Amino acid sequence: MKRLSVIATILVAGSSVLVSCSNVRRDPGHVYMPDMFYSRAYETYAERDSAQFTTDAAKAGEKIFYNNQPVAGTIARGEDLPFPLAKDKQGDTTNYVAAKAIENPEPPLTAAEAKEIHRLYLVNCGICHGAKMDGNGPLYKDGNGPFPSKPADLLGSPTVSVMPEGQMFYSIEYGKNMMGSYASQLSRKQRWQLVHYIKAMQDQAKKIPVSPADVADSTVLAAAQ
Repeated sequence: MKRLSVIATILVAGSSVLVSCSNVRRDPGHVYMPDMFYSRAYETYAERDSAQFTTDAAKAGEKIFYNNQPVAGTIARGEDLPFPLAKDKQGDTTNYVAAKAIENPEPPLTAAEAKEIHRLYLVNCGICHGAKMDGNGPLYKDGNGPFPSKPADLLGSPTVSVMPEGQMFYSIEYGKNMMGSYASQLSRKQRWQLVHYIKAMQDQAKKIPVSPADVADSTVLAAAQ
């Protein structure tokens, strides 16, 4: 009898373990200071369901997903219009060639703008194309850097030096050859201003050799444009 009692106890204990393991508890129970445990703030771009809204659709039980994204097709204040040409498919150059006809919507740079774009050039472009725009940046370093092929010489290349502004923007927007897109690093306005900056340096290089930093001087910039 005693043996049967022990066996029954073991069975009851085992079944309790199995039940507790199969029914995983998702409720944390009582939470000390719930305002600190649960975030009441709206997280940026986080989706929210209808329970958090009081619209008629929400009351009717319809699901609403709101993520704070701008309305499709809208443009931020102060931003330029989107580039009218899409990226070419692999092996196609139709839009790249058509980009030659796209004009720069930004006015010529002021001295303050040129100084800022010069800084952005060094941050984003100088590592490959070099501080002097000669293609000898730290990644190439006279052939001693980690990059085996020399990046384009923005001032001396016979192709890049005469490249139309729209085509140059296309390369910055979508990338070209080994160069990736810089659309996520620079705003559309900054990308167009960068094109202005490079073209101003190219024009100036044809007249008087000058350091890219000197383009921040309004007199040099005026002479280049």
